[in-house]
Amino acid sequence: MTDHQTTARRFPTGRWRRLRSLRVRLIAVFAAVALLAAVSASGIAYWLNRDAVLKRAQDTALNDFRVSLTRNVSELPLNASCPELATLASNVASSGLTYDVVVVDPAHPECSASSDPANFTLADVPAALQSTVAKPREITENNPYPYHLYWQRQNLEGRPFVIGGTKVVPNGPTAYMFKSLENERADLNTLGWSLAIATLLALIGSALLAQAASATVLRPVKRLGDAARRLGEGHLDTRLEVDGSDELADLARTFNRTAEQLHEQVEELSAREAQSRRFVADMSHELRTPLTAMTAVTDILEDEAESLDPMIEPAVRLVVSETRRLSDLVENLMEVTRFDAGTAKLVADEVDIADLIMSCIDGRAWYDAVELDAPRGILAVVDPRRLDVVFANLIGNALKHGGSPVRVKVRQDGESVVVEVSDSGPGIPEDVLPHVFDRFYKADRGRARSEGSGLGLSIAMANAQIHGGTITAANGEVGAVFTLTLPLAPPPPPSAGEAEGGPAGDAAEDKDAT
Repeated sequence: MTDHQTTARRFPTGRWRRLRSLRVRLIAVFAAVALLAAVSASGIAYWLNRDAVLKRAQDTALNDFRVSLTRNVSELPLNASCPELATLASNVASSGLTYDVVVVDPAHPECSASSDPANFTLADVPAALQSTVAKPREITENNPYPYHLYWQRQNLEGRPFVIGGTKVVPNGPTAYMFKSLENERADLNTLGWSLAIATLLALIGSALLAQAASATVLRPVKRLGDAARRLGEGHLDTRLEVDGSDELADLARTFNRTAEQLHEQVEELSAREAQSRRFVADMSHELRTPLTAMTAVTDILEDEAESLDPMIEPAVRLVVSETRRLSDLVENLMEVTRFDAGTAKLVADEVDIADLIMSCIDGRAWYDAVELDAPRGILAVVDPRRLDVVFANLIGNALKHGGSPVRVKVRQDGESVVVEVSDSGPGIPEDVLPHVFDRFYKADRGRARSEGSGLGLSIAMANAQIHGGTITAANGEVGAVFTLTLPLAPPPPPSAGEAEGGPAGDAAEDKDAT
């Protein structure tokens, strides 16, 4: 996919997010309401004015047509000729209003007298109107006349007209009036444009009003969002200034109360955590002194175990084993305490990873049980002591739980070094994999029972992370595979706050214990 296509696919998402913003939606709602109100008001005003203008124009023309026809028809002789009918049409049309007249007589079917023969004839009169005008109505108490004046609006060649017609006497002529509504249509068009401009101005005004309203409403919301973001970043002293007594002010007060309660709870939890950390550090430190003496005694007992009574020898060896295990546990607890307190520091040096692994294997006499594939020349800036702890934990766990041969493979991947430790065991159950680096986790259903403390892998992970790396656990084709990934370059130096670590007492006691 090209960069252009990627941009084209990403753009609608960003545009959709902008369209979904509260400001845009608020402006859209204001504009929609204003548009609906303006269109409704303009439409009602237009139709009311239209009916009034057209009704006034047609009523005026029809009344004038009736009066002029009544006045001039009395002068028409019986059995009038076609020229006399044309004279009647001209006289009726000359009443003062601008309309034209067509007069027809059943006695002269070939005659269609018109005040403007070039433009108006009987053919221009709608057939429905001709039929209605010629049809007499029943004479009743409420209807003394058989013939009435009827009208119809009609467009002739695109021009609006009101056409009226009536039969003068039962056997007399029939007259039709053609009144143009061009002026009225022009007035209505002007009115329509005026209402459209008013609607547009109302829409623009509503958008400006919505912009002002959204700025007023969203400014506190934005401050609240910024405060929540700072609170989420750990600035627990973040508070909002409360001004007013509206809903937004109530929301700001609620935020302040919540932040205050959160601050108190975090301080309480931090105090408890520091107290627990201090207790573990003090306990571990106090245990080291008697353990040192016990270890010295157990070393002597171990040397003399073979010369002791056979009934006492197993108990002596058990005491030796458990004392060493307790000593390892105390050392691990102190190491965990350093990591938790933030006092663990790197003493970095550039070393060859292959030499470091060989030193770890030789120092623990694992050279017969470990297959090493580590090319020399892969140099990394690491803390040798901490990395030795990582290798010892990974290889030792592989030997203890997976069995030999254990394969250690080292390779360089860009700016990182990758160390894979695989064993020949049955692998790690899938439900155990997410927890292998948890502290005190010893669920080994798929392996031999572990006698360790459950802290080794968690300390290995902490040592890897302090180098800027990580450790992953997975199952290979045969056995489990632990992969250590470390950067070749040293990690960035810690900030002033991180360098200080935990309480000063913890650091001092760790220094004494080292």
